[in-house]
Amino acid sequence: MAARDLLYRLYERQLVSELAGRPLPRHIGVIVDGNRRYAAAKGLAGVADGHVAGAKHIDEFLGWCLDFQIPYVTLWLLSTDNLARDDAEVADLLQIIEDTVRHLGCTPEAKQRGLKVTAVGALDLLPEDTRAVLKQAEEATADHDRLRLQVAVGYGGRQEITDALRSLLLDRAAAGATLEQVAQDLRPEDVGDHLYTTGLPDPDLIIRTSGEVRLSGFLLWQSAHSEYYFCDAYWPEFRRVDFLRAMRDYGKRVRRFGR
Repeated sequence: MAARDLLYRLYERQLVSELAGRPLPRHIGVIVDGNRRYAAAKGLAGVADGHVAGAKHIDEFLGWCLDFQIPYVTLWLLSTDNLARDDAEVADLLQIIEDTVRHLGCTPEAKQRGLKVTAVGALDLLPEDTRAVLKQAEEATADHDRLRLQVAVGYGGRQEITDALRSLLLDRAAAGATLEQVAQDLRPEDVGDHLYTTGLPDPDLIIRTSGEVRLSGFLLWQSAHSEYYFCDAYWPEFRRVDFLRAMRDYGKRVRRFGR
């Protein structure tokens, strides 16, 4: 075991050295996938135990991002589709998310790390208690500026775009514009101004764990020019070397932004 640990540390150092001089992402989005399958693979008592293991891993991941001075991170913790799962599982998952957000935003450690927590998603679909915890974390970290952490809860890309268009149309109607005027003048930037993530740069790198090779609606609008990295490890087993490999892979790519 000691020899394997030594080789692991040496490999980490090699990966870090390979990042020298390469561009690093400013905004990383993560689809934290595989908690349920992790619970089954490890023979845990229930699905909730897998979600707990995944929640505990968030701290470690954010530490890696802080080590490389990544200023923006978005974690997809709960989709709108997840809300349609078994009531007991959803209740457990929401409680775990509440506990996680409290830890990230409402503890002395959060202040020391400088996390600024914001919630994005169709928050009106969430229970009042969950919304209250999210709001409390946002208010407690409003002045922090080291790492901006977006937690996507009750989030779906199609829902976000639908809500953005609805908001845009209502704003224009309130200003006296006709539907024909809105259609004639509409620009992509107008839609972008009404997204949940307004004010943050688009993600440079999106990581998905668990071996699934799809976005499942994550940041559909914002990811038009993002780089993707898919990893076989379940989220609770996503290691620092996996993170470093994703960073190395990103650093080797040539980004053309559609040009």
